[in-house]
Amino acid sequence: MLWTQQNQPKITINQMVNRIMTSGKLSRREHLQLTSAILCGQKITDEERDQINQIFDLIQIGKIKLIDGN
Repeated sequence: MLWTQQNQPKITINQMVNRIMTSGKLSRREHLQLTSAILCGQKITDEERDQINQIFDLIQIGKIKLIDGN
């Protein structure tokens, strides 16, 4: 799964998850992208679904912070 935004490179779910896990921060835009990937019936692998669920679990226990910036 790839996302594109104007003037920004394509990013995969795996790349996004790795960045979030490294920084411990998730922007609201990224949260929306990950939520949309699961809820909109987009084709994602079981591994990608597990990675996204892991991010959401870490948000709930406070290990990842949801931030307002990019």
